[in-house]
Order: sequence, then structure tokens, then C-alpha cells
Amino acid sequence: MLKKDLGLFLLILVVGAVVAFLNPRFLSPLNLANTANLIGLFGLFSLGEGFVIITGGIDLSVGSIFALLGVIFINLLVDYSLPWPVAVLIIVAGGVVLGAIHGFLVTKVKMQPFVVTLCGLLIYRGVARWYTDDGTAGFEFGQKFPALEALTTGRTFASDTFAGIPNSFIAFVVVALIMGVVLHRSVFGRYLFAVGKNEEAARYSGIRSNAIIAAAYVISGGLAGISAIYLAMYTRSISPASHGNFYELYAIAAAVLGGCSLRGGEGSVMGIVLGAILLQVLQNLVNLLGIPSSLNFAVMGGVILIGVIADMQLVRYRAYKANEKKRAGIVPLPAAAPGKN
Repeated sequence: MLKKDLGLFLLILVVGAVVAFLNPRFLSPLNLANTANLIGLFGLFSLGEGFVIITGGIDLSVGSIFALLGVIFINLLVDYSLPWPVAVLIIVAGGVVLGAIHGFLVTKVKMQPFVVTLCGLLIYRGVARWYTDDGTAGFEFGQKFPALEALTTGRTFASDTFAGIPNSFIAFVVVALIMGVVLHRSVFGRYLFAVGKNEEAARYSGIRSNAIIAAAYVISGGLAGISAIYLAMYTRSISPASHGNFYELYAIAAAVLGGCSLRGGEGSVMGIVLGAILLQVLQNLVNLLGIPSSLNFAVMGGVILIGVIADMQLVRYRAYKANEKKRAGIVPLPAAAPGKN
């Protein structure tokens, strides 16, 4: 996995160097700050998507969750005048509840993750459109929430000569560090990989596979709830018919680029972070080079395709090397029993 992450990091450097050569504005402080902001916004929910993919599942409902929770969030602040910390807690809790519903349907009802989250994609957006009577939800003119805006759309260390570090990017880094500990330094993380590799074997070894899978969907839902708040504050208004459209593709692309296998059992937080960065660098390339924005989705589709093909080739290469070792008579020695030399 470390080799994958290193290769992806080098690819980002190469692509960044090419873009900077073609258009020096890429390295301007303002452009870098704007790109970092987008990395933070899209990286947050990509981490949750990565956890689900590691279990062998997928979450297609992310974009529609943004639409539903986003309009509810604005409604709580504007129409009900709730204190913003209360509104934030309600929205994050809403994301957790939706994730728990997905986990229940996948683990207890035994529905396919694709079907469950596809239904969620349709239901949540439909409810969001009904909730606003197919209108646009937005903040009132001149309405301010200084503390909330500082946390979501503000920048740290901003000055006349430095554009500052977007707080969305800082939040992304903090969440990534926490998720890195959870995935790579905890028993839950080991169980997550085991379930993704072989759910039946994991269950026979004593792992509560249903609970692990459900927890992955809860994490994804919770991070989607947090992202819904950041996106609502970033856009300031939400049209539920289009808000968050295809954002699940960004998340899937970032996870796949970062080494998360769609078969499950593989992936890393660092890889997802690098995948999110590469996607936004590519989007920046499209914008700076004057390529029609309508090709954004073509770029994403191509990136996902390349990532899946690379993953398939890697699996075949590993299988080939394993067969070569067997033919050469190289068999790994069995591990010594505990307490024996």
C-alpha cells in the first residue's frame, strides 16, 4: 500500500508541474487556497466512502444526502432560528441515522449495497425537492453567522500577502488523521479489512461482521452530514434538484484512485487523501487550460476507469508472482506456535 501511495504522490507532483508549466497561475496563492478549499470539501465525504468501499460495499446516496440535509440545515437556521451549534448537531445526527438505515438494510435485510444506496439517492433527493416545493433554499439577504462562517468558509493565517489556509482543508486534515488512527491503528480497522477480504471467513473467526459493516455506513453517513454543512455554507443556497449531483462519483473516484479496491479489503486513508488531491488538481487543470467544464465528468469517468484497470492489473500481477513462487518451490514457512522456538 505504501508503494501505491508513493506512486500517487509522485503522479500529483508530475501533474501539478505540468499544469504550472502550462499556466503559472496554478501556483498563485489564491488559486492554491481555492484548490485546498475544494480538496477539504470533497475530501471529507470521500473518507467515509472509502470506509464503505473497504467493506466491499458502495454508497451512491451521498450527493442526495447533501441536498436533503442541506435544505434542512438552512431551514433550521433561517426559519426556525435555532442556534447554529444545535442545527449542526441535528444535521450530523441525521447523517448518522441515514447511515445506520443503510447499514441495517445491508446487514439485516441482506439487500445489496448498490440497491440500498441507489434507492437512497432517489428518495432523499425527492424528499428534498418536496420539502422546498422544488424551490431554492437559501439564507436571507445580509444574514450572518460569524462563528459558523469562520469555521466553515473562513481561512486561518490569512493576511495581505498570504491567502490563508481554508478551514475546510484543516477540518479535512484533522478528520483524516482521526480516520487514519481508526483504520490503521485500531482493532476495528483490522476487522474492517478482514470483513472486506472475506466476510464469511471473518464471521467464522469470531468477528461480528454485520456490526463492522453497519459501522462503516454510519461513519460514511456522519461524514456526509458534516460535509452537507460545509457545502451549504460554501454555496449559501441550495437547489435540491441539482445540489450535490454526482458528488458520489468524486468520492468513489478519490477512493479508487487512493487504492481502495471495489472488491473490498484494500485501501488506506493516505491513499484517499491523495486521491482527493489529485482529482481537484485535475479539475483545476480543466479550468486553467480553458477546457470546457462539461468535460469535468469525462475526466472523472476516465480517472475511475484508469483506477479500476490499474487495480485489476495489480491483482493479476500479484497472482502471477504467487504462481511463479509456487512453481519455483518457494513456499512460505508456517508461523511458529506461540511459546515455541
